[in-house]
Amino acid sequence: MPCGRQESGAAAAAPARYVVGVDVGSTVVKCHVYDRAAAVRGSGWRKVESLYPHPGWVELDPEVLWSQFVGVIKEAVQAAGLHMRQIAGLGISTQRATFITWHKRTGKPFHNFISWQDLRSAELVNSWNKSLLLKVVHVIFTVLHFLTGNDRYLAPSFLTFSTQQTSMKLSWVFKNIHEAEEAAKKNNCCFGTVDTWLLYRLTKGSVYATDYSNASATGVFEPFTKCWNPTLCNLLSIPMSIYPPVKDTSFNFGSADSEIFGVPIPIMAVVADQQSAMFGECCFHPGDVKLTMGTGGFWNVNTGEHLFASRRDLFTNVDETAKMARSIVDSQGVCFVPGFQVSVNDPYLCASFMGLKPSTTRSHLVRAILESVAFRNKQLYDTIVKKVRIPLQTIRADGGVSNNSFVMQMTSDLINKKIEKPANADMSSLGAAFLAGLASGFWTDKEQLKKLRRIEAVFEPQKDLEEYKPAMDTWLQAMKCSPRW
Repeated sequence: MPCGRQESGAAAAAPARYVVGVDVGSTVVKCHVYDRAAAVRGSGWRKVESLYPHPGWVELDPEVLWSQFVGVIKEAVQAAGLHMRQIAGLGISTQRATFITWHKRTGKPFHNFISWQDLRSAELVNSWNKSLLLKVVHVIFTVLHFLTGNDRYLAPSFLTFSTQQTSMKLSWVFKNIHEAEEAAKKNNCCFGTVDTWLLYRLTKGSVYATDYSNASATGVFEPFTKCWNPTLCNLLSIPMSIYPPVKDTSFNFGSADSEIFGVPIPIMAVVADQQSAMFGECCFHPGDVKLTMGTGGFWNVNTGEHLFASRRDLFTNVDETAKMARSIVDSQGVCFVPGFQVSVNDPYLCASFMGLKPSTTRSHLVRAILESVAFRNKQLYDTIVKKVRIPLQTIRADGGVSNNSFVMQMTSDLINKKIEKPANADMSSLGAAFLAGLASGFWTDKEQLKKLRRIEAVFEPQKDLEEYKPAMDTWLQAMKCSPRW
C-alpha cells in the first residue's frame, strides 16, 4: 500500500509537484521533500549504524542501510502529507568510496559495506608505498609527462596509496574473501559504491550503474579518459569485469520498483555527497569554492573545463563550543592534532592533544580543537591557491561545523576571504534534489536554481593573519610530532 496520507482519487492523481533528495551520509541518512521554491515540505532521518568487527575496521550492514533508506523516504513523504504519485523524481546523494561486492546472479553480498574510514588495508598500503614496483611506475610516468606535457601522466608519476582509497581495500577483498575471488574469475562479481547498491535494490536488479562523481571518488577511475583505470587494476590484480557502467550524474536511471513505494518513482540523479553539496550551493562557475566541515574537512573547487592533477564530543551543541572558545584569549599553548591532518597517507595517525598543563581547562581544550579546524582550512586553502590556476571566487561553507561561528570567523580571517553560509544546512540532499529536478524538468535551468539560494550568514575578515601566527606555528610544530603514532 502506498505510504503517506490516504487521499481521495482526485488528490491521489494530483500532478507531480515535488522532488525528493536523500543523503546517505557517514553518520545519518536524511531525506527531504522539496517544492518548486526549494522549501522543505517534509523530512525523515535515521542514524547510520556503523559496525566495528575488528580494531580499525568500519563496516555497514547492507540490509540495515537499505531499510533505513526506504524508511526515511516514506517518513518524509508522509510528514509532507503527500502521496507518492506527487513525487516527480528522486535524487540520491551518498557517502563516497564506501563499497560492497556481490554475486551478479544471486545478488547476495560477499561482505558488509567497507567504509571509506576503514583501515584494514593499512599494511597493504604501507607495503605498496615502499615497493620497488611503485618507484618504477613513478619513473615511467615522470618520463611520459616530461615528453608529452600531458597532465594525464602527472598523477601516476607520484602515485601513493592511502587507506581511504577503494583500490587497496578492493585488493584486500580479493586476497581475503575466497567467494568474491572465485565469482570474479567467472565474471559473476559486481562492485558498487553505496549509490550503485541502492540503484540495484531499488530496481530489483535491473539497473547496474554508477555516476561520474561516485566513480571518481574510488581512486580507480581515470578522470582524463573517463574510464575505470586498467593500469591500476592490473597492478593490483583487480578484475576489470567487476565495475559498473558510469553514467551522467543528472540522468534517468529508471524507476524504483512499484512494490517498494506503491508506485514507480523516477530515479533522476545519483551523486557523491561532496559534489552534491557543491551543486546545492550553486557553485556553477569556475573559481567557485565549497567548503565542507562535517565528518571530514573538504575544499571543493569548480575548475570549469580544466582538469588538474595536484601533487599534493566534549560538548552538546556547536553554539556552546563557540562561546567557550571566545571566553578565553587563546588555548594557552594547548594544541589539538586532528585525525584529518596533513598526511592522509598515514594510516596510524590518531587525534591527540599536546601542551597540556595543570592550568588547562575544558575551554582551552575546546578552543584548541576549533583552532585546529581553522588552521587546517588555511593549509588546504593555501594548497588550492598554489596548485589550481583559477582565481577563487565565492566561498560557501556547509556541514555541521559550519554552524560554529568561531571556526567560521577564524577561517575567514586566516584566508582573508568572505565566506557565505547557506540557510539550508543539508546541502547534499538539496543538491541531489536539484539534479533530479533538472533531469525531470521540475526546474528548468541553473539560473532558476540560483534564485532559490538563501544565505543565513556572511563572515568577513576582521583580524590580520599575523595575530594568529604564534598559535599556528605552535600547532604546526605539534603536527610534526604526530605522524605514525
